[in-house]
Amino acid sequence: MTQEVLLTISGLHQMEFMENGDEENEPIEVITPASYYLKNDRHYVIYDEVVEGLPGVIKNKVKITGDDTLEIMKSGLTNAHMVFEKNKSNLTYYDTPYGQIQVGIHTRDMDVNVTEDLIQVEVEYGLDINHEAMADCRISMNIRPKQAADRVLK
Repeated sequence: MTQEVLLTISGLHQMEFMENGDEENEPIEVITPASYYLKNDRHYVIYDEVVEGLPGVIKNKVKITGDDTLEIMKSGLTNAHMVFEKNKSNLTYYDTPYGQIQVGIHTRDMDVNVTEDLIQVEVEYGLDINHEAMADCRISMNIRPKQAADRVLK
């Protein structure tokens, strides 16, 4: 059964500039309606992402397997299949409207907590672009039924 949920994604990319050693932090937070379902002990969340200044959308599917694997599959304006596995590295190609880049994901830590009204995922990883270290990153995802989220937001 599909359930309407509210998905909150928070992230932080700590980028180090080579020239002067300064760091730049880029915090982001997105709150969006999504659909959720459970199939074969795997949690799935599906949502659309709008990119400012470009027509069309990115269709996203998030798959959570156990407490050590998160997959994000993107299709549309961008195409990618990113795999985050605790204590493992994965490579993928990220297709954008401007060309393709190779992305390395080096997952250092992952924590998944599932309760009746909340799924919470925390991931810490290193990000490489075309074999060059770019940033240390953190992602937090909160998935809660839309009715419960409505009560919390009021």
